[in-house]
Amino acid sequence: MRYVAAYLLAALGGNASPSASDIKSILGSVGIDVDDEKLDIVMKELKGKNLEEVIAAGQAKLASVPSGGAVASSGGGAAAAAGGEAEAKKEEVKEESEEESDDDMGFGLFD
Repeated sequence: MRYVAAYLLAALGGNASPSASDIKSILGSVGIDVDDEKLDIVMKELKGKNLEEVIAAGQAKLASVPSGGAVASSGGGAAAAAGGEAEAKKEEVKEESEEESDDDMGFGLFD
């Protein structure tokens, strides 16, 4: 991802077709070491392509990826059971905190 980001930065900076040395200098300026094999793969994949088209194709692919939300509607019974357990734990913690309040020596952490 860092190689693609550096490529896009170079393109946004006005370099229509950034070279591998351009990418290396961008990443090197922020202290990131470059893996030449990975950089070569990115350069081969992006060579001669219009970046706007590549971004649009990526957005289309991401649109088909599920982004969650459906799972929450399927566990009503489990949520109710968990709520009952949470109430029991809350009461248990409340009782413990009342016992420990005598041991605080008269001051709190945020006083």
